[in-house]
Amino acid sequence: MNGLTVGFAGLTHLGIVSSTAAAAKGARTVAFDPDVALVNRLNAGDLPIHEPGLAELIAANADRIAYTADIHDLERCELIYVCPDVPTDDRGGSDLSGLKPLLDVVAAAMRPDAVLVILSQVPPGFTRANAPAGRIVYCQVETLIFGLAVERAMKPERFIVGCADPAAPLPPALTGFLGAFGCPILPMRYESAELAKISINMFLVSSVSTTNTLAGLCERIGADWSEIAPALKLDRRIGPHAYLAPGLGIAGGNLERDLATVQRLAQAHDTDAGVVAAWLANSRRRRDWVLDRLREAGLAGDSKATLAWLGLAYKQDTKSTKNSPSLALLAALPKVRVRAYDPAVAADSSFHPRLEAARDALDACRGADALVIMTPWSEFRSLDPSAIGERMRGKIVIDPWGILDAASTRRAGLVHHVLGRAPNT
Repeated sequence: MNGLTVGFAGLTHLGIVSSTAAAAKGARTVAFDPDVALVNRLNAGDLPIHEPGLAELIAANADRIAYTADIHDLERCELIYVCPDVPTDDRGGSDLSGLKPLLDVVAAAMRPDAVLVILSQVPPGFTRANAPAGRIVYCQVETLIFGLAVERAMKPERFIVGCADPAAPLPPALTGFLGAFGCPILPMRYESAELAKISINMFLVSSVSTTNTLAGLCERIGADWSEIAPALKLDRRIGPHAYLAPGLGIAGGNLERDLATVQRLAQAHDTDAGVVAAWLANSRRRRDWVLDRLREAGLAGDSKATLAWLGLAYKQDTKSTKNSPSLALLAALPKVRVRAYDPAVAADSSFHPRLEAARDALDACRGADALVIMTPWSEFRSLDPSAIGERMRGKIVIDPWGILDAASTRRAGLVHHVLGRAPNT
């Protein structure tokens, strides 16, 4: 990158991962956050987030990463990304109160010829309305996925860059940096880039909703969704990388945010977004899939029942519990006793009034009337169903993603519930 120095302001999940990827691609990286305690943690090697491969990547490129709480250190940078995570509320609204002041502070401190890029996810219209006067400002679509953040940051599919004038060439500092990643660069107007991120997630939600609708039908008519999905991926109109795995609705916060944004924009501009309401209804129904199975077994309201509970994070390879289906389900089961284990999230009594922490996955199964696997961590895939059966009092295994081997589970005499197929088929 010919000695390029790149700054990152806002060291939450997005900022930490993005600054690490920049250093790994050869840029001198200044990683700024006003939180002195956070910067001290990072300098001590104490990561506040969990991502596979992140600690190793930071260690391998430590000589090119400078964590700092001094805003003046950004004066060394030709290119600066403003990249704090934007939190969402329970209605999918974005809280931009932390982004706006950080943007102003960085704009005041950066050198006159530096390029400023907003990497945080913002609603359409934000960049044009909030671009600091007299600064060269772009917005870039972030594609962070919890649990896959390092892979996505190091091997992006494309860069979507919002511009005041998409017909004008991008500045050399920005093209030089993005060019190091070897993927297409797509300049477009600010509003198009801001809506592009939402568009990507909308198409993902449409796949998730269609898959969940058909998987629910499979469970009732004797079909098996895992047999159907490969046929769909061979259709060129759908494709081999289509997201066709059944799930427990929409979770994590970002997808909900984008759906809420589309609904608000449609209402404000009198366009149709009826399909979004249907997706949200489908998500709410599928979110309760595990609860429905427990109700059918008579365990949901039984104060004498004990459930083995594997997984508290909202998805594997992250310790985030934001909008976690696991925690939402626990809240709906106040009477049962729960023995819980998660590799990254400590089982805390604040999650449930009768929750007990287990040492490991098999310890959670001890004396349980049913096993519920709520996060498909890879370590759970190696569990021996016969060992599970020996420790349990009951025979029910609710395994939405089918991470346990079906044949072995059946031989162990367990009743195996999996999304997209009838039990033990």
